[in-house]
Amino acid sequence: MAKRQKKSLNRTLHAAKATKQDEFYTQLSDIEKELRHYTKHFKNKVVLCNCDDPKVSNFFHFFSHNFEPLELKKLITTCYKNCDADFFSKHTEENGLFLEYNGDKSGNRVPDPDEIGIRTLEGDGDFRSKECIDLLKQADIVVTNPPFSLFREYVEQLMKYRKKFLIIGSLGAITYKEIFKLIRDNQMWLGIGFANGNAYFATPYERDFASGVYNPETGLVKFRNVTWYTNMEHKKRHEELILTSEYSPDRYPTYDNFDAIEVSKTKEIPKGYDGAMGVPISFLDRYNPDQFSILGIDRVLVEEKTGKVSRFRLNGKELFARVVIKKKQ
Repeated sequence: MAKRQKKSLNRTLHAAKATKQDEFYTQLSDIEKELRHYTKHFKNKVVLCNCDDPKVSNFFHFFSHNFEPLELKKLITTCYKNCDADFFSKHTEENGLFLEYNGDKSGNRVPDPDEIGIRTLEGDGDFRSKECIDLLKQADIVVTNPPFSLFREYVEQLMKYRKKFLIIGSLGAITYKEIFKLIRDNQMWLGIGFANGNAYFATPYERDFASGVYNPETGLVKFRNVTWYTNMEHKKRHEELILTSEYSPDRYPTYDNFDAIEVSKTKEIPKGYDGAMGVPISFLDRYNPDQFSILGIDRVLVEEKTGKVSRFRLNGKELFARVVIKKKQ
């Protein structure tokens, strides 16, 4: 990808964070492709989608229409106060919504309107509110696309209440100190991911995006810097990364400010080196905890060693974010 386009996509997420315009709706096809790798986890489970607008959210659509094949116990969805008032009766713009579905009753294996319990919440439906936390406590698994700007707080809540989850977030969230610690300690990891690294979301905020990012014909925004995060096991997580590159000091120099070698691409991890290696954060998409240990992330490690915050440097030049890993014996 050209650097200019990459910078435009990064600005898109930063703009969303700054203005709190976090309404990005996931395509049904992307949900179907990711969820097929986790079907064994859902039998007899209560699923919560707590950042949804059921009129436009495909998460509610997916789980309600696959309730019986997944053998779910219950589906709960909460919607923030800006849900479409015309779509739901007895709804005001200042209150959130709570939907509950317990499966097909008519025998047509389709979630009919009269089978979906709809209630207006007392508050605005914020996932941090007491009534939404009470619903969270009922759930076994949380699946949704939470607000980008509140990702740290959202994950912290999931961990506090010990919930299984499959959520979408910025790839850059890997570098957040709180998130990275969870990844390092194998409490959270990347999911399967979007096809070819491309994610397309529907959004009502076309005016905020750089040229070439928003497609007015499809109504979709393109991102290359988002991914799925989860704490549910999947087969890809334990696939061995085949190493073919040979180590040499010339090809793999040591950083100026940390004792580890630079590996600029995951596919170039050397097979004959057992010391510490700095790899791009995209390595985590191929991370196998049976094959590698994660030692830390550049800024934290440098600060611990020198007392100064810095990324790794080579010949005085600061590099992009690096994760430090080591092969397991």
